[in-house]
Amino acid sequence: MDTIKILDKTFKTFIPESEIQKRVAAVAEKINHDMAGKNPLLLAVLNGSFIFAADLIRYLTIPCEISFVKLASYQGTTSTGKIKEIIGINENLENRDVIIVEDIVDTGNTMKRMLETLGTRNPRSLHICTLLVKPGKLQVPLNIEYCAMEIPNDFIVGYGLDYDQQGRNLRDIYTVVE
Repeated sequence: MDTIKILDKTFKTFIPESEIQKRVAAVAEKINHDMAGKNPLLLAVLNGSFIFAADLIRYLTIPCEISFVKLASYQGTTSTGKIKEIIGINENLENRDVIIVEDIVDTGNTMKRMLETLGTRNPRSLHICTLLVKPGKLQVPLNIEYCAMEIPNDFIVGYGLDYDQQGRNLRDIYTVVE
C-alpha cells in the first residue's frame, strides 16, 4: 500500500481510483433507472463533493441539471457540530426532483439540516446521493438512496475530501495511519 504525508499526518491507500469509479458508475446507473423520464437537479455540496459530482454527472444518461451549495461543518479532522451555510441556492426547487450530492455522510447532521432547508422550497422529491457513509457515526435517521460505499469511522482524504484543505486532488482515497 502506498503511503503519503499531508501536513502532520500519514495516510495509506484505502480505496483505489478504479474501485471508486466502479462504485460511482453503479450509483449513476441506479439514478438513471430511478429518474428515467425526469429532469433531476443535482445539488452538489462544496467543497468535498465536486470531484464525485463531476464523475457522477458524466455517468448519467438522463437529462439533468447541476447546481452547488456550500456548507461548512468541519475543521481539521473533526466536525465542529456547527453548520454554517455559506453559499445559498438560487434555483427554484418547487416541483423539482432534487438529488443532494455529498462526498460523505458522517453524523448526518449536515444532511438533516439540508433536507429541512430544502423541504421548505416545495420540491417534488428530495434524494440523498453520497460517495461515502459512515454508518457507525450516524446520529440521525436518513434515507440514503444512493450510496457508493460504506466505510468505517476512519478519517479519510482524497477524491475531493481534505485534511485542512489539503489532499482533495488525490485520485485514490486514503485513510489516516495512527
